[in-house]
Parts: sequence; C-alpha cells; structure tokens
Amino acid sequence: MTSESHKHERHQARQQKVKQQVDAKVAAAQDEKGLLLVITGNGKGKSTSGFGTITRAIGHGLTCSVAQFIKGTWDNGERNLLEKLGVEFQVMATGFTWETQDKELDTQAAQKVWQECKRMLKDDSIDVILLDELTYMVSYGYIDLEEVVDALSNRPPMQSVIITGRGAHRTLIEMADTVSEVKNVKHAFDSGIKALKGVDW
Repeated sequence: MTSESHKHERHQARQQKVKQQVDAKVAAAQDEKGLLLVITGNGKGKSTSGFGTITRAIGHGLTCSVAQFIKGTWDNGERNLLEKLGVEFQVMATGFTWETQDKELDTQAAQKVWQECKRMLKDDSIDVILLDELTYMVSYGYIDLEEVVDALSNRPPMQSVIITGRGAHRTLIEMADTVSEVKNVKHAFDSGIKALKGVDW
C-alpha cells in the first residue's frame, strides 16, 4: 500500500472519530430553550454578527425585534432592510456618548429604549431579540445591571436574546449560553481609510 493510501486511511479514520463525537453530542443535546448569546470583544463585527442572526431567524419565519443603543443618528443598512420584513426597531438615536457629552440626556434616551426592551422581553410572540450595544449602557450605568438580569431571567422560555458590545459584564457572560469574543487583528480605520457604506455601516 502506498504512503498516499495510508494517509488517506488515517484521514478517514480521524474524520470518522470526529463524526462519532459530534453525533454523540447532537444525540445528547435534548434541552430545548431560548438561548442567550453575548457577542463581545474589541474587534469589528459584533453588531454585524447579531444582525446576521436576526436575518437568519427571519429567513426561518421567526418574529424578531431589535433595540439599538448608542448608534442611530445615521443611515442604517440593516434597519433599511429588516423593517421592511416586519422587524420592530427601537433606537436610542443620540449618537455616541462622546459626541453628546451629556450623561443625563443619554441616560434618559437609554431608559426610553430600555422600557421598550422590557416589554419585548415579556412578549412570547417575539422569538429573537437583538440588544445591540447594550453592554455600554450597563458599563456607563445608564441601565441597571440587576434590571437587565431580572428581565433576561424572566423572559419567555423559548425566546432567544443576542447582546452585543465591548466589555460585557461578567454577570452577563456567566448567564449566557454562548459567548463569542471578536478580536481586533487589523482595522482599515487605523490606516486612515474612511468607513465604507454597505460594508462598515
């Protein structure tokens, strides 16, 4: 038997073992419940990943809602598309806090959106909710962590929630079923390249 045949057989044996392990995990996964996903880290793509999940859910016929904290004063490609497909958007629409430099105004704006989030998190007709950039609201103290934990803990059992933003509080990370950390390796902005409509925003 040639060395290529041996390599092929070894590869097949490894892949078969992997398949058996995956199949065993799939068979063992019997719980069915809504998921809490946290997408954090310093890299680009956290909101994009959250919106990708919303788009997937819509494609499967699920009902989705989105709350956007911080962003909202400029044209939004995801919103342009998803609102046409029946996705509810609640948007803070005050821009970034370093632009407003008004904590009281920002807190009021955050609280207004958060009240809508609490309504969503009680509504069992909503299958998936994206709380985009919520982590900042907790970090800045605009929204109380305990309120967030309480709302998430008492949501309908089959409702899934995606939370995005840098510096996710360890309590949210511990609560989450799935946590992804987006790492920044390189960013065009650091090289002086302007953000590109349709790709960056």
